[in-house]
Amino acid sequence: MSMHRTASRSRQRGLSFFGLIFVGLFAVAAFAIGGQSVPIFLEYTSAKKAIEKAKIESTVPGVRAAFDRAAAIDDITSIKGSDLEVTKSGDKVVVSFKYAREIALAGLPIWCIALKRRPTRCSRLY
Repeated sequence: MSMHRTASRSRQRGLSFFGLIFVGLFAVAAFAIGGQSVPIFLEYTSAKKAIEKAKIESTVPGVRAAFDRAAAIDDITSIKGSDLEVTKSGDKVVVSFKYAREIALAGLPIWCIALKRRPTRCSRLY
């Protein structure tokens, strides 16, 4: 006597185990990169604000000194006043800078964040 199922098997829904592992690895990678990138972007915005405050000074050494004071308060360690390129265009002070940081993932600097006022290449340090 053979027993046959008369009810049709309904289609299963949801993630498989391997799908769950893949989604979990993707989420961990996204949080690892994002968790290290957020402080870099915050430091960059702090540097831009410090430069805007320093532009009030009228001399090149004054702009650099004002930036160094603001950098000490805001804990900006990637850029110093000597790294700023300060020029005058008429009666306006023009300040530009280069900002590049690398995030090391698994021991190698894989993710390069280059935030610059001028386009230049990000150096790789291995």
